[in-house]
Amino acid sequence: MKDLWGILARQRDYRLMLSAGLISLIGDWLLRTGLAFQVYVLTGSTLASGGLLLASFVPPVLLGSLAGVFVDRWDRRKTMIVTNILNAVVLLPLLAVRDESAIWIVYGVVLAQSCLQQFFSPAEQSLVPVLVDSKQLVTANALNSQIRDLARLVGAALGGVLAAVGGLTLLALADACTFLIAVVLIVGMRHRRTATSHEHEHEHDDATAAEEAGGAIRRLRAEWTEGLRLCVAGQAMRLLFVFCLVTGVGEGIMSTLFAPFVSAELGGDGTAYGLIVSSQAIGGIVGGLVAAAIGSRLPAATMWGVGAFFFGPVDLTLFCYPLLSDSLIPAFACMIIVGLPGAFTVAGMMTVFQNLTEDGTRGRIFGAITATESIAVLIGITSAGFLGDAVGIIPVLVFQGLGYVVGGVVILSRRRVLVPRPEPVLPQPA
Repeated sequence: MKDLWGILARQRDYRLMLSAGLISLIGDWLLRTGLAFQVYVLTGSTLASGGLLLASFVPPVLLGSLAGVFVDRWDRRKTMIVTNILNAVVLLPLLAVRDESAIWIVYGVVLAQSCLQQFFSPAEQSLVPVLVDSKQLVTANALNSQIRDLARLVGAALGGVLAAVGGLTLLALADACTFLIAVVLIVGMRHRRTATSHEHEHEHDDATAAEEAGGAIRRLRAEWTEGLRLCVAGQAMRLLFVFCLVTGVGEGIMSTLFAPFVSAELGGDGTAYGLIVSSQAIGGIVGGLVAAAIGSRLPAATMWGVGAFFFGPVDLTLFCYPLLSDSLIPAFACMIIVGLPGAFTVAGMMTVFQNLTEDGTRGRIFGAITATESIAVLIGITSAGFLGDAVGIIPVLVFQGLGYVVGGVVILSRRRVLVPRPEPVLPQPA
């Protein structure tokens, strides 16, 4: 716990960014949960509800890698401030939604917020290594993972209550308030941007390109292409990239088939489904605390591999136990337990990514990986829809669990590759 309290007590800017993230994420879950409920109430259509998922997934695929290029150019702190302000503004049209005829406004708001998120996420993840010492990175990333679970637990519960009490109007106002509070916290950060070595190397090239016709477009295309190239540059980055692809497909399968799994295989109703899903946040909170507490004592690659390896068997137990029992208790237990290896996986993998990338290129690489991972999730969603009927729900879900087991074994066997080697110190001229 010394590492945990140390980073919270000494790193003021990180503490402010973490608090801002927690508050805005509570707003995200509040709106996400409330909108899903309200859209179905207004339309009575599951297809209309599915449109929300599509509206949130399109921007990461089309905009994710390009947004990272701009994040590398801009001040990350200012980017986070501006995106939070814009997030609050784009919520205002929800106040005009009264019936099914205005449902297109809801899709527009979800689409706009998802677009803004493509700029916010890489800015936030790129700023973390700047705000904390390298030895504190695992702890910082574990705390980031933990607040996401805490926000999910609190925001999802509030979203349902506010949707029932005040509908879309109250949801929009409450979410806007969380973004504005986050802005106040980020404004209080003392960190100011300093030019990176990557930027200094390209100053002359940028000036020359700007003088040419179409230079800005060529420069943008070159930086975007560089981000894609860097995703698979070297064994370590290729390993991380493939892991994200495989688990992305698995997450798409999970998001599609878990509700049918609870209903068809466990015999649970909607209430049981909601409670089982939210119970994972409890394990995530505990797991985040454990990962943060031991973060500086365990290499990031080892934490990543161990987390992924144990995540898989817990999932496999969850998906296969209905073959022997129809009780819901093991489902709750598995969803809570899986939070611990899940927190290890996220904290370890994000730390490895931050250590392998340089400040100044981190945003575009993060954006490119996010975009590719979103495509993988869509592939998982699509394939699960067909295979669930053709093969069966449990066999397809087992594939998701096996993906983590295999991924964990590969990460642990190649963890030396994932440790960045220090640059050699050149002798100084006499």
